[in-house]
Amino acid sequence: MTALLAVSPVVLLTLFVGLRGISATRTTSEFLVASRGITPLVNAAAVSGEYLSAASFLGVAGMMVRDGVGALWYPVGFTAGYVAMLSLVAAPMRRSGALTVPDFAETRLGSPALRRLSAMVVLVIAVLYLVPQFRTAGLVLSVVGDVSYWVGVVIAGGVISTTLALGGMRAATYVQAFQFCLKLVLFAVPAVWLVVTVGAQTRQEAVDPVEFTRFEERTRVEFRVGATLRVRRPTEVRSPDGSARVLRTGEHHVEAGQVLVFPEGAEVPTVPGTAPPGGEHWGRPLLNVADAGHPLFGTWAVLVATVCGTMGLPHVLVRFHTSPDGRAARRTAALTVVLLSLFYLFPGVYGALGRVLLPELYLSGGTDTVVVALPTQVDTGWSATLFTVLVTGGAFAAFLATSLGLLLVVSGALSHDLLPGGVTRLRGTAPLAAAVVVLLALPAVFLDTNILVTWAFTIAAATFCPLLVLGIWWSELTVAGAVSGMSVGLFGSSAGMAVTLFGPPLDGWKAVLTAQPAPWVVPLSFVTMLLVSVRTRAPGWARTEMLRLHLDEPAAPAR
Repeated sequence: MTALLAVSPVVLLTLFVGLRGISATRTTSEFLVASRGITPLVNAAAVSGEYLSAASFLGVAGMMVRDGVGALWYPVGFTAGYVAMLSLVAAPMRRSGALTVPDFAETRLGSPALRRLSAMVVLVIAVLYLVPQFRTAGLVLSVVGDVSYWVGVVIAGGVISTTLALGGMRAATYVQAFQFCLKLVLFAVPAVWLVVTVGAQTRQEAVDPVEFTRFEERTRVEFRVGATLRVRRPTEVRSPDGSARVLRTGEHHVEAGQVLVFPEGAEVPTVPGTAPPGGEHWGRPLLNVADAGHPLFGTWAVLVATVCGTMGLPHVLVRFHTSPDGRAARRTAALTVVLLSLFYLFPGVYGALGRVLLPELYLSGGTDTVVVALPTQVDTGWSATLFTVLVTGGAFAAFLATSLGLLLVVSGALSHDLLPGGVTRLRGTAPLAAAVVVLLALPAVFLDTNILVTWAFTIAAATFCPLLVLGIWWSELTVAGAVSGMSVGLFGSSAGMAVTLFGPPLDGWKAVLTAQPAPWVVPLSFVTMLLVSVRTRAPGWARTEMLRLHLDEPAAPAR
């Protein structure tokens, strides 16, 4: 019932706006960029709604429970990326006249091959970003509604594909703008209620953390994904049916779906590769990437990925093509920074309280669900149900808003850049692409949402960021340079991902540079583009095209 109350209004409103958008979506331009008629305030709200994904609404708080205060560097990087985008990319992108990022690549350098490569990169980034959105939708509904994981995944896929197929960018824009306001309210109000309700002692524990070493009460831990626990001394645990067994000293693998009940006072097992919440490391304002022991470098690595990656995210860049002119694009980026900064005041509240009230989530790998699980830890009455409904509705709005933008760029890459067609083909591509992502998300329950999203940012940082910065600000960039640099960035990022997933265990600097390759792959991509371009020749019309990107166009007429 809780899941139904939370999700139904969001789903129905999303579908309603999609139906309203049918009559306003007759051409490719209307479908992909809403005929370039979106005002800065609405566009900024839509960008913010689209950008605040599962990683922002749930992931940052979950990372804070698991990894500590250093996780708050992620929203710093997410927001700072818009400052860089405002300075370097927003207005010239709008002046290019392109409908998509691959469109811009071909317009700037005159190469259909570069357009196709850019479209392939769009697909890689979008899939890496979409799968965790669908995954988290499934997890959240399974937590609050006791329904199967696949139900949330299928609902998310069905709603966004229908909305997009019906209304295109215009429908997506107004859905995302509304959903930003909804997410902000549904994130902020429960956060304030939690702070007021928990009491002075819990608030003190939140700001003065103690390491989670013993269970303070009888604690039920549900393992939605498999986990390995390291037990330092024999511990008796019980199953929900009351049967008891002893976990002897050593490592124990717990299968997905198991439930263990730990007695009051029992020593907390450790999880290899992570440290218990609340220890000395938890309060350190740095990120220990891959538990490699180089927190300062790990923090810089994440900032490079998130700042540069934001400038290269295709579903964000396409938003600037919906602005009436370059000035409106700059205002959109500036307002987005303000709106994101307002939202990111609250993930730390959930993370700090989650460390006190739900530290056991780190054992089961379920820290992504801390936001929706907190209200019932504070109260057991109607207010807990109400605020669980609110945060669940906000979380589902986050999945839908981000997925709408991502599915739009997937449809554009397939049916506008790779296999050009009209608006009918664009409408038909959305449900097919969503079905493929649903199939990929169903077995992805064991994957970490934040890892996938960070890798998507890394690939964007290593491919589109160099292409856009050099393509906008350096007239000597050539097709060969752009193709070489993007290829190096794509394969370098993918190699780091493959080693982290399938390679041998690494430690120290090597672990950081494979788990988060942005510090070396982004500079390598820039240098490759520069060196190859210097050895080749830019087309004669390149300087003229550069002027078009930088000269102010006449102001758009009042609407």
